[in-house]
Amino acid sequence: MNVVYRITYPNGKIYVGQDRTNSINYFGSASDELIARDFTPEQRRSFTVTRDILWESETASRAEVTRTEIEFILRYHSNDPAVGYNRSPPLSGKGVVAE
Repeated sequence: MNVVYRITYPNGKIYVGQDRTNSINYFGSASDELIARDFTPEQRRSFTVTRDILWESETASRAEVTRTEIEFILRYHSNDPAVGYNRSPPLSGKGVVAE
């Protein structure tokens, strides 16, 4: 099962990713460094994240899963550093996706 998911962190920032195995234990590949900057040592001691499945398919190709992931990144603006932890596709200086 292919899925596109959204992870929501306690600070409200999100990460959108894909998982082609639908592993219950997979929480994405967002940058540890970026996330760590947003939390104090005390906040890091205990916190809860939420993982929501935004889309799923048993038959989608790898390209379709990736295309769908990008659509959700753009829809939720998770590539905007003020909103989320995705860094691809990158934003241009005007807050829109760079061409």
